[in-house]
Amino acid sequence: MKAFAAVVLFVIGTSLQAGQNQYQISPAPAVAPAAQAKIDPAKEADIRHLLDATGTATLMQQVMDNMEKSLKPVLENSFPPGEYRQELVNLFFEKFRSKLDTKHLLDLAVVRYDEQFSDEDIKGLISFYQTPLGQKYVGALPKLTIALQQDAQALGQQTGRDSMIEVLAEHPELAKALQDAAKGTTPPSR
Repeated sequence: MKAFAAVVLFVIGTSLQAGQNQYQISPAPAVAPAAQAKIDPAKEADIRHLLDATGTATLMQQVMDNMEKSLKPVLENSFPPGEYRQELVNLFFEKFRSKLDTKHLLDLAVVRYDEQFSDEDIKGLISFYQTPLGQKYVGALPKLTIALQQDAQALGQQTGRDSMIEVLAEHPELAKALQDAAKGTTPPSR
């Protein structure tokens, strides 16, 4: 999710071009969806059954909601302050949600599952997910996914802090330059 948010911010950021103290949006090149090869209708029905049995649509919606929740403050802070900002961000997410719905994502998932699994594989997965253990896994997956994302984010933040502390300790000249920059003073050139 964080990677997706970073990509969205990158695309938005590279689309914004400063021009005479105002932001102008440059249209991004069109992105072609995954090429949909002709999928056997019976296999496609099995894949859709598997996606339904695994609660994939619900999980996709949850990931998108969490992505929006974490991306919204970052996006808000990326624009200069002003009364327009909140409305702009709200309208952006309204437009974004209207263009990227779970049905479209499920259609893309069907193509990817077709590429990776035989129809026999899909039927085997359906059989598993219809068992009590499979259903337990499906029920636990959303909470497990969120917990793992939070754990990875916390670990990444701690590792980042520790790494920066070590780099500054190993390079006192950079620590001094950082302190001078924070104070607004310019250190002499090397």
